[in-house]
Amino acid sequence: MSLAMRDAFGKHLVEMGKKHPELIVLDADVSSSTKSALFGKEFPSRFYNVGVAEGNLAGMAAGLATCGYHPVINAFAIFLSLKSLDQIRNDMCYNKLPVIIAGAYGGLSDSFDGASHQAIEDIAIFRALPNMEVIVPSDSHQAELALEYALSVDHPVYIRLNRNAMPDIDTKESDFMAKKAIKITEGKDVTIAANGITASMAVEAQAILAKEGISAEVFSVPFVKPLDTTSIFESAKKTGALVTVEEHLLAGGFASAIAEEAFPAQLKCKVANIAINDKFGETGPYVPLLAKYGLSADNIVKTVKELLAK
Repeated sequence: MSLAMRDAFGKHLVEMGKKHPELIVLDADVSSSTKSALFGKEFPSRFYNVGVAEGNLAGMAAGLATCGYHPVINAFAIFLSLKSLDQIRNDMCYNKLPVIIAGAYGGLSDSFDGASHQAIEDIAIFRALPNMEVIVPSDSHQAELALEYALSVDHPVYIRLNRNAMPDIDTKESDFMAKKAIKITEGKDVTIAANGITASMAVEAQAILAKEGISAEVFSVPFVKPLDTTSIFESAKKTGALVTVEEHLLAGGFASAIAEEAFPAQLKCKVANIAINDKFGETGPYVPLLAKYGLSADNIVKTVKELLAK
């Protein structure tokens, strides 16, 4: 088990701040939660707490980006995707400004604060914006790599961060930086493409399926936009079955991004999608809450078996 993603990201902001004098960080009065306070302590002259005003947070960052800085705005994903959307669209994306939007507490991970704080539509919102890239790391190491990648490009990047510690995924840095779908296991019966923290569930499911004689090829897919469909489709053509998994609403998210490419590519295989189906989250412990919405190794196993039986 790795560090919680927010802790790893906060510490890596400090490390990157030492290498990148143009890096500045802005927060919306939640720096103790997002862990951007670590950067503020190390670089007080390069840290701005704008208060509970996410629209201003994004507008300020866009202005600073026009002055040669590479800002990171770090706040809760739900508020960045909703309250900052006007400024992100019209200031950052329209002008193609180098701003990193670090959405903390993504998905259901702000589990005890309930639906008002759980970001389950953020991927759909951000991937719809021109000039925006969207990364959903699977673990703390991928979160660190996402920050390094985002600092290397000159356009907006959204990084969705999880609140909790999740199992590590074996990630080759070269594959991540090339924006590839990361193959974790080889398989011949079914392809499982997992976005974000669901990758560890897919790995667990693969082990269970293997004991039952089902060979699953598992991918961790952190980049939703741009999306490496080449690797996923090649695998699905080989196995004849594709299961997608994401901690997001089914509408507009990872599965939708795959479907948009699969239709023109005429991908012909059995398909099943595991996602949150048109409902809000609720309050509760994180892992049981995930399981309630079908995000668990057991449900991936069940879905694979049902798909292969068709």
